Amino acid sequence: MTSAEEAPGTSRPDDQGSGDRGGSKISRRGLLGGLAAGFVALLAWTWSRLSFPLPWSSDDPEPSVQLPATEQRTVPPDPTTVPGPPASELGQRSPFEAPRRETWDISSGTPLGELKGTVTPADLHFERHHSGVAMIDPAAYTLLIHGMVERPRSFSLDDLKRFPSVTRLCFVECSGNFQRNMPEETPPHRICGLTSQSEWTGVPLSVLLREVGVRPDATWFLAEGGDAAKMARSIPVEKAWDDAIVAYAQNGEAIRPENGYPVRLLLPGWDGNTNVKWLRRLKFSDEPFMTRWETARYTVVFDDRRARQFMFALDARSLITSPAYPDTVRPGWLEIQGIAWSGRGRIERAEVSFDEGGTWHRADLQEPVLPKAHTRFRYLWRWDGGEATVLSRAVDETGYVQPTVRELVEARGVGSGPYHLNPITGWRLRPDGTVVFRTEEWG
Repeated sequence: MTSAEEAPGTSRPDDQGSGDRGGSKISRRGLLGGLAAGFVALLAWTWSRLSFPLPWSSDDPEPSVQLPATEQRTVPPDPTTVPGPPASELGQRSPFEAPRRETWDISSGTPLGELKGTVTPADLHFERHHSGVAMIDPAAYTLLIHGMVERPRSFSLDDLKRFPSVTRLCFVECSGNFQRNMPEETPPHRICGLTSQSEWTGVPLSVLLREVGVRPDATWFLAEGGDAAKMARSIPVEKAWDDAIVAYAQNGEAIRPENGYPVRLLLPGWDGNTNVKWLRRLKFSDEPFMTRWETARYTVVFDDRRARQFMFALDARSLITSPAYPDTVRPGWLEIQGIAWSGRGRIERAEVSFDEGGTWHRADLQEPVLPKAHTRFRYLWRWDGGEATVLSRAVDETGYVQPTVRELVEARGVGSGPYHLNPITGWRLRPDGTVVFRTEEWG
């Protein structure tokens, strides 16, 4: 059978037509080409509508809102009528939201009063440095583990990432996270802004201990940082076997440089200074190393000249973040909000007082309530517009109750040093609605 005699309904791969309709033939290839051309034209039109900096036509009314000078885009009067910008490689905060840390030379405080939930954005995590932020090439990074071990070894960053990882949410807090005798014009981050919470990911230190074969008689290890200060602390081995992590990720991304990139030691619930950043060396021994960071620094000397050394776990404390200075409030129902945390476990309860600690009312804890983690609390209170004081205190699962200033002074003395101070704090509400810090003299 010739090609002209092929049965109806059959076709060949090179067939150019699909039948006679009104005397003209529409080729399949031509149809597809026309559709493609139409799609390209539609795409071009759409892209022209999405182009910036003019996201709407010149006939539209002028924008009613202008963004800050640092932001080039403008806000249309009705965003439902104008396509927004296309997808980008890196997300940004809304230009209307601009939280910032306050810096104090060697440290910066998390703006606790501006945050919600319990996870601190990585770029707002507090900082504390002893010799500036170390800049380390991850390709050249190594972690040396030696001393009283059977198999001393140096691990690259890739080596560490090959081990099974864990992730946990916990806070980090500087042990000097409180200043005494502060003025009334003190916002929350100046009271105790040297604490932040992140989701940390890394390899359990216990895994590395098994890898190098830590000897049974090793009771301490030295954790040394790779910054110019070579900051180093002696840590009991028990903590390494418990919940210590060699962390390389923070909130789903690589740790930020100011928080220890590429690797830091994470000791949940312990003094922030022991969570050594830019970790470069772990040396195991049967005694502490007595570095200057645990002799001349980070040791509490009491008034009677006794000293308390190796203070590790951070005691329970709380902070009301709203209302707080410089807020202004109105009489009526107010929701008291704040955070509570403890380095010894979960928060059992958070309480508030409106009569200088005479009576305490149990606040609601906001889930999740995790061990060694910031926990949100709330309490609904009706303010009558008169002079009032609002205090908070935390109680952890061990039964420890956050102390008053007087109790701390009785236990340690007036000049006991700046570390591990966790007194009850609060705010005064004045009849004009202004909120100021409740000052208290330390003697």
